[in-house]
Amino acid sequence: MQGLSHRVLLAGIALCLSSPVVAQSSVAQSWPQRPVSVVVPQPAGNSPDVLCRVIADKLSRALGQQFVVENRAGAANLVGTQAVARAAPDGYTFLFATSAALVMNPYTFKTLAYDPVKDFTPVAMVARSNHVVLVNPEVKATTLAELIALEKAAPGSLSMAVDGPRNLSGLIAQSINKQAGTGFVLIPYNTTTNAVQDSITGRVQATIQAASIAEAFIAAGTLRPVAVAGSRRLGSLPNVPAISETLKSVDLQGWFMLMAPAGTPTDIIEKLSAEMARALNSPDVQERARTLGFDAGVGDAVTPAGARRFLTEELAATGKVIRELGIQPE
Repeated sequence: MQGLSHRVLLAGIALCLSSPVVAQSSVAQSWPQRPVSVVVPQPAGNSPDVLCRVIADKLSRALGQQFVVENRAGAANLVGTQAVARAAPDGYTFLFATSAALVMNPYTFKTLAYDPVKDFTPVAMVARSNHVVLVNPEVKATTLAELIALEKAAPGSLSMAVDGPRNLSGLIAQSINKQAGTGFVLIPYNTTTNAVQDSITGRVQATIQAASIAEAFIAAGTLRPVAVAGSRRLGSLPNVPAISETLKSVDLQGWFMLMAPAGTPTDIIEKLSAEMARALNSPDVQERARTLGFDAGVGDAVTPAGARRFLTEELAATGKVIRELGIQPE
């Protein structure tokens, strides 16, 4: 009788020890049971939002529940990012995170209501966004080297439209100034539309814009590309040199990563990451991403572990650039 009681006790202990695993596994099997929110911290209709909706449609079909895109724009991506950081980690709220939110804001804001590492769990790297240095067609430069030479011949005579000194195009422009010893006058714009329009009319002589925005104006001949930000040329602009062909690589790029609130069950993260990889590798998503100016899926960064490594590396690299430029948090 005593032996029987002992076996029953051991069986009970084994059941208790195994039950979390069983419970967690059952969560993955049954998830999702209701619509899932994907928060985009940028306005509806722009290129990241369009890409997110294409992917959300794929996930909805694959997982049998609607993935609903919610735009919560404002305050340098802070509004939407903070909302997801505070959301319940139950697998029903995710963030279509921007590089600005995850690796620039931590160095440019004195106080931030979220921690990009502690408050989030990476699901998958989604895509890279490429940027292009453009000039008004009247500017007598077809390469970055020629543009630099023009500025040095008449210091302070050339202005460049950027999205702000602490945002991506502003950081790229400041890196060019620092490395080339130039003094391009950086003019911050609140909207891409105004920056592009003033560049076309010649009110400013140059601008740095995402390829998704730039390519239509390049095709129309209203803006001329002289360099691609980063260390490699773009497939869509094969004749445009990378900045690294003239200067040390200014390898600052926009990118997007799907993130979950910290504490979201690991099995849900893994299940969603696998579906993300399938979606990103599908021919239609790859093609749509290219037309939007993005490179979808980036090596092993489409896995949670790879995405976390990528985030860690980007935090370190971006912090180094910002410190070298002498930018202080505000």
